[in-house]
Amino acid sequence: MTTDIQMKQSQSQTQTAAETPSELEQMLADYPAGLDGYDEMWDADPAAVNPQWRRLMRDLQDLGGDELERRRTEARRLLRENGVTYNIYNDPKGQQRTWQLDPIPLLIKSADWAAISVGLKQRARVLDMVYRDLYGARRLIREGLLPPELIYAHQGFLRPCDQVPQENMPQLLLYAADLARGPDNRMWVIGDRTQAPSGAGYALETRMAMTRVMADEFRRTQVHRLSIFFRNLRATLASLLPNYEEEPRVVILTPGPRNETYFEHAYLASYLGYSLVQGDDLTVRDGKVWLKSLDGLKKVDIIVRRVDDNFCDPLELREDSHLGVPGLLQAARLGNVIIANPLGSSLLESPGIMPFLPAITKHWLGEEILLPSAATWWCGQKKEMDYVLEHLPDLVIKTIDRRMPSFFGPQLSTAQRAELKARITAMPYLFVGQELLSCSTAPSLREAAIVPRRVLLRAFVTAHQGDYDVMPGGLSRVAPDSDSLFISNQSGGLSKDTWILADKPVHQVSLWPSVRQMDNLVTGEGSLPSRSGENLFWVGRYAERAEGLLRLLRTVIGKLADYDDYRDEADMAVLTQLLITLTHFTSIYPGFTGEDAKELLANPREKILEMALDRNQRCSLISTLESFMQSAYNVRDLWSVDTWRLIDDIDENIQYLGGKADDFGLLQNELDSLIGTLMAIFGQNQESMPHDAGWYLLSMGRRIERCLQQIILLRTCLLQPSGDVVEHLMLESVLINQASLITHRRRYRALQHVYTVLDLLLLDSQYPRSLAYQIEQIGQLLAKLPPVQRNLPPHQLSREQRLILQASTEIKLAEVEKLGRISEDTGSRAQLAKLLDNVERRLAKASALLTQKYFSHTESARQLAPTRMDLSV
Repeated sequence: MTTDIQMKQSQSQTQTAAETPSELEQMLADYPAGLDGYDEMWDADPAAVNPQWRRLMRDLQDLGGDELERRRTEARRLLRENGVTYNIYNDPKGQQRTWQLDPIPLLIKSADWAAISVGLKQRARVLDMVYRDLYGARRLIREGLLPPELIYAHQGFLRPCDQVPQENMPQLLLYAADLARGPDNRMWVIGDRTQAPSGAGYALETRMAMTRVMADEFRRTQVHRLSIFFRNLRATLASLLPNYEEEPRVVILTPGPRNETYFEHAYLASYLGYSLVQGDDLTVRDGKVWLKSLDGLKKVDIIVRRVDDNFCDPLELREDSHLGVPGLLQAARLGNVIIANPLGSSLLESPGIMPFLPAITKHWLGEEILLPSAATWWCGQKKEMDYVLEHLPDLVIKTIDRRMPSFFGPQLSTAQRAELKARITAMPYLFVGQELLSCSTAPSLREAAIVPRRVLLRAFVTAHQGDYDVMPGGLSRVAPDSDSLFISNQSGGLSKDTWILADKPVHQVSLWPSVRQMDNLVTGEGSLPSRSGENLFWVGRYAERAEGLLRLLRTVIGKLADYDDYRDEADMAVLTQLLITLTHFTSIYPGFTGEDAKELLANPREKILEMALDRNQRCSLISTLESFMQSAYNVRDLWSVDTWRLIDDIDENIQYLGGKADDFGLLQNELDSLIGTLMAIFGQNQESMPHDAGWYLLSMGRRIERCLQQIILLRTCLLQPSGDVVEHLMLESVLINQASLITHRRRYRALQHVYTVLDLLLLDSQYPRSLAYQIEQIGQLLAKLPPVQRNLPPHQLSREQRLILQASTEIKLAEVEKLGRISEDTGSRAQLAKLLDNVERRLAKASALLTQKYFSHTESARQLAPTRMDLSV
C-alpha cells in the first residue's frame, strides 16, 4: 500500500508506543485508506486509526493472518460443536448450516453507544405508543398523523386484535432495530423489528465463542457484558404479574425445528430457564392457556412468541395455520395470558410508517427524533410516488409488508424497472422507496487478510422498570463480498461480535439475581411438554436401535471375514443366520430371506451396504441415525453442551458415511467409533441429566428397543437347532454381538451351551444385557412416571404396568432346561418361541399404551408415525 499509514499515540496508560508504519503495512496491505464511505477503523485523518481500534489492531498485527485464520477455524468448530445453526432456505446444508463468524469484532466507543441507546429507547417508547393507539383509539389516523390506507392495507393490521392491548404494562416487551452508519458518521435506522425480534441469542452465543478464541484480546479491550440484558428481560417478564405468589410460568413458542432460527429458540429457552413449546403443546380451556405436560395441564401465564402473529390462532387469524393455538387471541383478550410481543405488532415493522415517525414523536413527546430512519418515501402520496418513480434506479423499493421481496434499483434491468413502475402505479399505497444507504465498512478477515466490508448492526431493547434497557452490544452482520448491497444471513452474510468499549474494567454479571434469604429459594421441577417427552422417548429408541444395528453389522462383518479366510461351511451357516437377523433388524425385505438369498449370500457386501447406508430404506442404519438426530434436535433445549457435542459427532459420521455409500471398508472402520459415541451419549445423560420424567422416558425408550432387538436376535439365531459345531459358533457370535463373551467365559468357565447363553442373556435379572433386566428396569421406570389417572388408588397398577409385570413374571417362572429343549413336534425350541412371542406382544402393547397416555392425552388408539416403526411389526 503506497499511502503512508501512521498510528496516533493512545491516551490509555496501559498502551505502549504506537506502531511504526512499516509494522502495519503488511497487516493492512489489503485495507485501503480514503474509502468513499465511512470506515469504522479509520479516523477523520484517512491515514490514522481510530483511537478505540488501536489496541485491537496492534493485537491483530501481533497475531498475524495465519493465526487469525486458525482462530476463525477454532470458532467455527466451537459453534458447530455447540449446535449453533441457521437454516438458509434452499441451502443443501439445511438445518446443519453452522453459524458463520468473522473473528474481528465491531468496536463502538462507550460515549457513542450511550447516544445510540438513548435514541433506541425513545424509538421503542414511540412505537409502543403507536401500537396502543392503532389497536385502541386510533387518534393518529383521526388527527392525520398516519394515513388510513397505510395501516388498513397492511397484512399485519389484525382487526381481531382491536382493543386487545392491556393497560399498565408495556406492549413492546422486546424490540430490535437494524442500524447502519452513513457517510456522515451518523447512525440511521433502516428497519424496525417488533413482531418477534431474532438475533439476541445468536449475539450471546457469538460472544461466548469470541471469549474463547479471542480471550486475551477481549480482556484487554474492556468490553461491556451482555448478561445484564437477559437478566433484565427475565426480571421484566417476572414483574408483569406482581400479585402472583409463585413466579409466572413463561414459555417460548417456536414454529419448530424447521424454522431458520430454531437454534436460538432452544438456546434462549435453556439459558433463561423457560419451556420451549410448539403450538400443539398448548391448549385453551375456559379462556386460559394450558401447557400439555407429562403430569397434566399447567397454566401458562406468559408466552414469548417466535411465531408470526397471523399464524398464532387458526380460529381468528389464519385458519390454515398448524403452528398456533386455537383460542389464543380470546385468552389474550380476556387478560388471561400475556403475549410478548402482542399479536398485531408486525404492523410496526412497516417501512411505510418510518417517514411519519418524526412528526409523531414531536406530537406526542415534544421531542425531535434522535435516531432518524433512512430517507423513505411512501408511494401512497402523489408527490412521494412521483419522486420514487423518477429516482427508481437509485432507491430500494419495498412493500409495506412482506408480501414481496425488496428490489434494489441499481440491480434491475430496464424491463424489470418498467414492470416495477407499473406495479407501483397500480397500487401505490403498497410500496415505499428508501434511500440506498452507503453503509459504513469495518475490518473483516478474508483468507488471512484484513479487508473492508459493509456492516449492519442489529441492536436489542427490552422493557425494564417503566422504561427500556438496551443490550450493550448486538449482532453485527457483514457483507459476503465488497459488491454486496444487501446484508443478511439468508444472503450468506457473516456475523460479528459487537464490542461496546468501557472506560474501566467490566465485571461479570450473573443472569440470576442474588438470594439473600433462604425463604426466597424456590425449588421445583419444570413441567416437561408432552411433545418433548415423546421426542426423548424416541431418542432412546432410535439410539438403541442404531447401536443394535451397529453391533450386528460388526458381528456380520467379522464372521464374513472368517468365511473369506477359511471357506468353512460352519462359518457360512452362522453367517447366513446373522444376515437373516440383519434383514429382520432393518425390515428390508426380502433381503436375505427371499428366493434369491443364495445368490446374495455368494456376495453379500452390496446388500449389507444397502441395509447400512441406503437413505431410501427407512430402517437402514443411516436412516435410523438421521431419525435419532431429528428427535434429538427437536429437544435441543434439553441437552447439555457436552451431550450436544457428542450428538454433533454422530451427525459428522452420518455426513461422512452418506458420501461413501459404496465403500465397504469405510463402513467397517466407522462402526466402533459410532458405537462408542452412542454409549458416551447415554453415559453423559446418566451423569448430567436430571433423573425426572424426561430421563425416565429416554431410558424407557432405550430399554424397550433393546428388548425388541434381543427378542429378534434370540428368535432368529437360537430357535432352530443345528449341529454342534455350528451351534457353538452361533452361540459365540450371539455373545459377541451382545458384548457378553467375556462375562460368559468368566461365569461359566469352559462350558458354552444354549442353556448357559439363555441363562445369561434371557433370565439373569442382575445382568444389564439380559432380557429380564430390561423388563425389570421398564417396570421401575413406569412406576416413577407421573400418574395421569388421578383417581387410580396407589396400590393399583396401570394397564401398562400390569403388562410389564406379566412379562417379568413369565420370565422369572421360565426354566432354562425347558427353554433350551427341542420339541419333537416342531423340531425347534417351542417353549423359547412361546416366551419370546408373549414378551414381545406385551411390550408392544405397553409401548402403545404409554404413547396414548403421555404423548396424545387420550386413551383412544393412536397410530405411530410411519418413521417410528416398532421392530415387532
